[in-house]
Amino acid sequence: METIQAAECLAALGHQSRLEIFRLLVQAGPDGINASLIGEALGLAPATCSFHLAHLTRVGLISARQESRFIYYSTDFAAMDDLIAFLTANCCHGKACLPKTAAVNTVAIEPAIKH
Repeated sequence: METIQAAECLAALGHQSRLEIFRLLVQAGPDGINASLIGEALGLAPATCSFHLAHLTRVGLISARQESRFIYYSTDFAAMDDLIAFLTANCCHGKACLPKTAAVNTVAIEPAIKH
């Protein structure tokens, strides 16, 4: 990942609503969540939710797919991995210095929205 791309991703995540959307989609997994449920879960008006979803899509952190009349959004986990790798590259000269990251148990995380 290039510095400019990382900066764009971080800037997108620097807004509270976009960060909340992104975290919700991370928890939802690869299947994602439809736009109306995202708005409901976070208390966002449809136009506001669409604006933030478009921004996250534009920087490549999430993707959208249409099923019937619904648009489902999901995290681009490869892009998230690239961003985390960019941020932590050569961290502490290769020493294990990120105990909170190492301690995350992804199996124990409950999804924010039940499908």
